[in-house]
Amino acid sequence: MTAISVTVGRPVAELTESRAGTADAAARAVVHPVVAEPAAPGLMERLRPMASGLARSLVAMAAGMGLLLAIWWAVSSRIDIFPGPLVTWDAAVELLADPFYDNGPNDMGIGWNVLYSLGRVGVGFGLAAVVGIPLGFIVGRFKFMNMATEPVIGLLRPVSPLAWLPIGLLVFQEANLAAIWVIFICSIWPMIMNTAAGVRSVPQDYLNVARVLNLSEWKVVTRILFPAVLPNILTGVRLAIGTAWLVIVAAEMLTGGVGIGFWVWDEWNNLKVEHIIIAIFIIGIVGLILEQALMMVARHFSYESR
Repeated sequence: MTAISVTVGRPVAELTESRAGTADAAARAVVHPVVAEPAAPGLMERLRPMASGLARSLVAMAAGMGLLLAIWWAVSSRIDIFPGPLVTWDAAVELLADPFYDNGPNDMGIGWNVLYSLGRVGVGFGLAAVVGIPLGFIVGRFKFMNMATEPVIGLLRPVSPLAWLPIGLLVFQEANLAAIWVIFICSIWPMIMNTAAGVRSVPQDYLNVARVLNLSEWKVVTRILFPAVLPNILTGVRLAIGTAWLVIVAAEMLTGGVGIGFWVWDEWNNLKVEHIIIAIFIIGIVGLILEQALMMVARHFSYESR
């Protein structure tokens, strides 16, 4: 009997231990469950916020244009000689059907007049960039030059650009060059001031490292200052092009010749008010395109957007 008791008792103990081990394993499995990772958002879920924002922008733009048309219609209904939206639209369809006709210097399509104005702006603006940006580096880099030019810039910058037109006519004896001179003088100040401000904002540690490495002034400008100042330069360029496009219209009204400003004045002499309104919209659209293009370039080189 004893032998039988011993023989039977040992398997029972082993079975008990096996069950205990199985229970522990089951407990561990319950304590550490497997959690599934959330699925990545689909394409439609990512595009939904963008579509919602675009829809709000379009609704706001439509509301603004609707308000403008309502005010325009109200004014035209009270003033007989002021053309309404429908009359202006019909005139625009006829005018833009052939914007590049050429019947002589004083009878050219509105397309040619816009291109002539853009050409003058391009030349004057380009000359201002060639002179103003390097001068801004010099003013911002050297304290003596900053002190020497600060009173001159402070004195001349507030002067209306059109006040420089008689000086241009006196010096150049030619209306086209005088208009380019006005564009140059109104475009150079934003470039100088923004470039100089950017140079002064460069951390002194950068310049100390350049001094330790014994870099030449050319390398300091091209390797350190220019990359750091580029966003400021583009800001000055954007401000300058907006001012230049505003000024050229007024300058061409005074100088005559071919250009959108002279075209507007000529249409006023012919009492074609609807053509003047069309020119106002075209001037605004061209200015908006120029500014938005430069803003895109500025955002591309902006360090804050990266």
